[in-house]
Amino acid sequence: MTAQRYLQAVRAVLDHLERSQLSAVARAADHVVSALRNSGAVFCAEIGHGIQHDFINRAGGLAAVQAFSWRMEMQERTARCQQRSNPDRDIQTARFAVHTSTLRAGDVLVLGSVSGKNRVPVELALVCREKGVRTIGLTSFEYSRQVTSLHPSGKKLMEVVDVAIDIGAPYGDAAVEVTGYPHKLLPVSGVAMITAGHMIWGTVAEKMAQCGQPVATFLSINREGGPEAYRQAVAEFEQRGY
Repeated sequence: MTAQRYLQAVRAVLDHLERSQLSAVARAADHVVSALRNSGAVFCAEIGHGIQHDFINRAGGLAAVQAFSWRMEMQERTARCQQRSNPDRDIQTARFAVHTSTLRAGDVLVLGSVSGKNRVPVELALVCREKGVRTIGLTSFEYSRQVTSLHPSGKKLMEVVDVAIDIGAPYGDAAVEVTGYPHKLLPVSGVAMITAGHMIWGTVAEKMAQCGQPVATFLSINREGGPEAYRQAVAEFEQRGY
């Protein structure tokens, strides 16, 4: 059955994370712990498909993890006969966003791109390196090795971040053969990225507690006393920074 085959595909990426990525997760967590213990901040950029938001304001999650995003709108319509383009606009905007943000040396930014080829995540990692901001990349090594980078540098995400975590998604992401379709269906990168991210945050929480500095964490606001506990966690984060 397709449902069972999808579960098998998900188990495969989870087994991959456990078998080969624990050391990378530990290194990523060390960067986050270093930031939090030295008045640094921890951000998560848009990873795609809504995954970023699974790390922010979640029950059991860390209050310290904050979103990094930007919005820029320009009204500049021209006639169809006057077609013009700026292929580097997304890169220029990403660079501008980092340089005008509050990101500073010692902070951490989590990035993601399943294929590793996309321009903006690569540019974010490169400009963060210039500022001394540590970067963690969630990406598929297998996928990345089979595609061409869209970034002018020719680099892929796994080549430009401080710590790259291989989420184990296959080339093309979809993982299940379904009779009647010419290609595989059902992606596994979402499950893998969310799992890898929470592996990092859990390791951070553990390491901070071992240092005698447990981080502020959230309870579900839907449980008894949840809203009050949420407000307390936010207050603790605002006071301590972790």
